[in-house]
Amino acid sequence: MSTSPVWHPFHQHGLGEYIPLVTRGEGAILHTADGRRVIDAISSWWVTTHGHNHPRIMAAMREQTEKLDQVIFAGWTHEPAETLARGLVEMMPDRLDHVFYSDSGSTAVEVALKMALGYWHNRDEPRHRILVLEHSYHGDTIGAMSIGERGVFNRAYAPLLFDVGTIPFPATDPQPTLDALEAACTAGDVAAFIVEPLLLGAGGMLTYPPEVLAEMRAICARHAVLFIADEVMTGWGRTGTLLACEQAGVTPDILCLAKGLTGGCIPLAVTMASAPIFDAHYSTDRAKLFFHSSSFTANPVACAAAVANLQIWREEPVRERIATLSRRLGEKLEALAQHPQVSNPRQCGTMIAFDVDAGGDAGYLAEIGPRMREHFFARDVLIRPLGNTVYTMPPYCISPDDIDRVADAMATAIETCAGS
Repeated sequence: MSTSPVWHPFHQHGLGEYIPLVTRGEGAILHTADGRRVIDAISSWWVTTHGHNHPRIMAAMREQTEKLDQVIFAGWTHEPAETLARGLVEMMPDRLDHVFYSDSGSTAVEVALKMALGYWHNRDEPRHRILVLEHSYHGDTIGAMSIGERGVFNRAYAPLLFDVGTIPFPATDPQPTLDALEAACTAGDVAAFIVEPLLLGAGGMLTYPPEVLAEMRAICARHAVLFIADEVMTGWGRTGTLLACEQAGVTPDILCLAKGLTGGCIPLAVTMASAPIFDAHYSTDRAKLFFHSSSFTANPVACAAAVANLQIWREEPVRERIATLSRRLGEKLEALAQHPQVSNPRQCGTMIAFDVDAGGDAGYLAEIGPRMREHFFARDVLIRPLGNTVYTMPPYCISPDDIDRVADAMATAIETCAGS
């Protein structure tokens, strides 16, 4: 049994697996207490965009700590939150004119659900049903779990979860997906449809084309169903554009952002809403206000980090870095896909993934997953396979040499772990 009192997320302590102590991060590299240089090939769970300890973001946070560390945000405000909100409205799609702050991707999604339900409630219209896309994952709070795929992630908590309508994932033929969405929206009781645009993360790094996203948005618009885009993971360049929705020409009614919002250095999230959503809560009646907050809503230090992130996007060639990284990863995926035990190779921007065929050992709890994770760590690469699905989604600053090392580790993992 471990001597540490720390209970780690998504970690089975009973297996006695080694937990490295990280002492420093720089760019795409993590340094450990035992002197190892580890390539962070998954951006520390998809959050780190420009690299660890980016100088501009660190400087902004240090400067803010000398001014204001924390203040209540209910009826009070501060300059970093105001500057960030204006910057987000300017940078994000038109009509997303209102910015609500929270602390994580899960809470950004909870806020979105409450906004959608509050919208219909304040309009005295009986819409309450939420539609979700099959295989989705939106977080680990109760509402976020309710709208995620049911299974090992949340089986123990089933009594807490509310019912949703599930739309089939557009795996090959998108028509069943579109038909199911059309039929569900026709019922008249649907409040909102929430999706991870183009790329489903924890559901297995599954991808679908922009044309399908555009059609799903159009169906919702025809039936006045609110369209929520969960871009917590897909936002900030992961799919090759600032937002995944951009590739489909789609503007959601509600947009969730987190992870890369601060460059991945400190927790902060926003839920952006269109004017009708805000206006449904705007009233002289205090009972119609939006009942949501947390103690650290719009923390000034986190907001300062996010303001610096927006400046980096405006002033540095971030999009060019993303395009270059996407090309290099695509070349690596093409080579990896030649292995006979690789199936369903796929890429979405700076993410490449494939499934390893290991004699029917598949799914999130596939035994090959921990074997491959150990294989990667032994080669100083941080990758956490999703069962038999291997992927990389590195920071945009990763060097060509380190991309080579990640790809080499993936290739040897297929060869050595699949037959173990």
